[in-house]
Amino acid sequence: MAYTAIDDPELYFQTKLYTGDGNSTQAITLDGSEDMQPDLNWIKNREAANSHVIHDVLRGVGDELSSDSDAAEGTADPLASFDSDGFTLGGSGGGINANTETYVSWNWKAGTTSGISGSPSITPASYSFNATAGQSIIKYVGNGTADATIPHGLSTAPKMVIIKNLTTQEGWVVGHEGMGWTKIMKLNTTAAEVTSSAYFGDVAPSATLVTLGDDGGVNTNTDNYIAYCFSEISGYSKFSSYTGNGNADGPFIYTGFRPAYVMYKTVDQVDNWEVHDNKRDPFNPMDTVLYPNATNAESDPASTTDRLDFLSNGFKMRTGSSDYNGSGNDYIYIAFAEAPFVNSNGVPCNAK
Repeated sequence: MAYTAIDDPELYFQTKLYTGDGNSTQAITLDGSEDMQPDLNWIKNREAANSHVIHDVLRGVGDELSSDSDAAEGTADPLASFDSDGFTLGGSGGGINANTETYVSWNWKAGTTSGISGSPSITPASYSFNATAGQSIIKYVGNGTADATIPHGLSTAPKMVIIKNLTTQEGWVVGHEGMGWTKIMKLNTTAAEVTSSAYFGDVAPSATLVTLGDDGGVNTNTDNYIAYCFSEISGYSKFSSYTGNGNADGPFIYTGFRPAYVMYKTVDQVDNWEVHDNKRDPFNPMDTVLYPNATNAESDPASTTDRLDFLSNGFKMRTGSSDYNGSGNDYIYIAFAEAPFVNSNGVPCNAK
């Protein structure tokens, strides 16, 4: 029995904590067991109300996006380079490198830049994908036509697709298996899910293609777009949903691995997107939270109640708060592994 194809998740996803030095450049080396050159890099100042800063290899080191904003690309907080073992900051702005302030960076590996499969109606301008890890970055120019398609490069259908218009002020469109492909949410807002065929044409992604509607968030004629696509890989990633029970003995959500990173959002009411990781909280309970839709600094664990635990095969909610575990509320989540529950040799990992 193949429990997982990925025994070392840090080959494909790593979280890095660092402290800014206020200089014009600073090299940041990832701490994983293997060197990893990130292709998607997401940074947040943990101490101050700065925007989230997102770079990827297709848009280049000088152009950033902010998950908390619907703005087009900016250049205030550039990287200098993506490196074989991390990345180099390209400035001293508060979003990435203010002196003595602390930061978290989430990093994903893609890397394959030729041989993408499928026969799309929109040929991508560029792409980088990793079928082993189920994650890809696709840059394309919209054609304004409903039911247009783009390739994703993954071996199985994506369970989550995030798209951002690079040219025009449009929100971050999130499609997710847990909502179904007739609905979307926006990463930069607290809004609940909305039903519309204008984003994904009411069509679930196939093994090769993502279908687009004609909304400006995904497919305006001649506008530039970036799409981040993720398929589910046993022992490495999980994209699903759960229902809250409203009390401190909350639901256990099985992922098949000990999480390194979890992001979730209630679909049926106004509330924040929330992110936890195993570097900012190396031990349970996981109390330190950041909000992808907001510039807020991270919460102070000393002033909060327990939120959730990371376990050897999933995570468990430890509060009845509506943003985590409201009674009867439905939530989608995204999780990446620290270690598979059972590795490819059948050896189990340990809980935290």
